Amino acid sequence: MTNKSYQLAVVGATGAVGQQMLKTLEERDFPISTLKLLSSKRSAGKTITFRGQPYTVEEATPASFEGIDIALFSAGGSVSKALIPEAVKRGVVCVDNTSAFRMDKDVPLVVPEVNEHDLQSHQGVIANPNCSTIQMVVALEPIRQAYGLNKVVVSTYQAVSGAGLDAVDEMEAQTKAVLAGEEASASVLPVSGDKNHYQIAFNAIPQIDLFQENGFTFEEMKMINETKKIMHLPSLEVAATCVRLPIETGHSESVYFETEKSGASAAEVKERLSNAPGVTLQDDPTNQVYPMVTTAVGKPDVFVGRIRKDLDRDNGFHAWIVSDNLLKGAAWNSVQIAESLIKLNLIKKQA
Repeated sequence: MTNKSYQLAVVGATGAVGQQMLKTLEERDFPISTLKLLSSKRSAGKTITFRGQPYTVEEATPASFEGIDIALFSAGGSVSKALIPEAVKRGVVCVDNTSAFRMDKDVPLVVPEVNEHDLQSHQGVIANPNCSTIQMVVALEPIRQAYGLNKVVVSTYQAVSGAGLDAVDEMEAQTKAVLAGEEASASVLPVSGDKNHYQIAFNAIPQIDLFQENGFTFEEMKMINETKKIMHLPSLEVAATCVRLPIETGHSESVYFETEKSGASAAEVKERLSNAPGVTLQDDPTNQVYPMVTTAVGKPDVFVGRIRKDLDRDNGFHAWIVSDNLLKGAAWNSVQIAESLIKLNLIKKQA
C-alpha cells in the first residue's frame, strides 16, 4: 500500500466495533509505526494483544492525540463530538464511525466503492455512514452509474450486534429463559433510553433508535438522508423501515428501486453487479442460491441476490442485500477509508 507507516489511534478499542477494527488492521497489514488504544475511563487499563504485542488501553483525552496521524473513532457520538475537534486541532485525520458528523455539510460521508473522491475535500474529519446505508449504496451504485436512480424503498432486517454487546448478551439470556419456560426480562432493546423495552428473542421489533415527529425512526432517517448525501442525489426518493431481528451479526435488506432509464433486464442488472467492486453476486434461484447472514458474516463484501424485475413497472427492480454489519458496516469501511486517504496522499505525517 505504501512505504510510509503511520501513528494510529483507535478510540473505543474495547468495544465490538473497535475490536473488529483491530482485527481488520491486522489482517490488512495496515502500515502502523505507533498504535495507541483509547477508551473511556471505565475500560482504561485493559490489555489488548495486537500483532502479538500487548497494548494497555488508555483513557481518551485531548492530549492522547499529540503526534497521532490517523484516529479511528467508534466510542459513541458524545465522545466523538468532544474529542474529534481536539484531535483535528492537533493535526489528526479522524475517521468517525458514529452519527455525530455525518450530515455536516463540511464533512465527507464516504463509502470508498461509491464516493472515494469526496475524501479530497476533507478538513480533518471523515464520517463512516450507518451500517445499513453502507451495504445498500454499495449495491445500488453500479446500477445508478448505468441506469440512473429515481426511487429506493428499503426494509431492513438488522442484527442485534448493531445495538452493542449489551444487546447481544440480553438476546442470549432471553433465549435461554424462553427455552427454559421462564420469563424473559428486557432492559436494552429496542432503545435503552426509551420508555419501554421488549423481548428480542423469538421476536421482530419494528423500531431501531428513537421515533421522530414524522413517524420514522432516527435509524430510518439516517438511511434516507445518508443515501442522498453519499450518492449526491438530493432529489432521490428514499423510504426506509428498519426492523431488529434475533440474529447476532449480519444485516439483511429487501430493496425496491426504480431506475431513470427503462428497458434494462434483470440479467443486465446482475451483470453490472457481478463486476462491481465490493459486491459478491449470489443469484441462482433454480439452485436456491441467495445471500444469507450465515454465509456473509466474517466476509468484507456486500452480497446481493434475488434480483428480479417488478411485475408492474418496467424501471422497477427488487433485490436482497446482506452484509456483516460489524465489518463492511463499520470496521472494514473505516479501515478502507484510512487506506484510501493514504492512497490519495491525503494524510500529512506528523513529526
